[in-house]
Amino acid sequence: MSIKTVIFYLLLADSISCNLMVVFGAKWYIQHFRVFSRWFPPAKGWALYYLILVLWIGFLLFQTHQLF
Repeated sequence: MSIKTVIFYLLLADSISCNLMVVFGAKWYIQHFRVFSRWFPPAKGWALYYLILVLWIGFLLFQTHQLF
């Protein structure tokens, strides 16, 4: 397993957890992480854009046969 694969899977897990947090735990996030929520507010648009970007990078790595 290459370093590119490991980094991709870490980014994929982060983007999925970000989307789950925005959809199901935005109120909890704002209450418990006030400092971070001022700089990084839970916004559905940015979370979805992040997931799409990570999936696109994974698709490109898969097409060049560097993901597996």
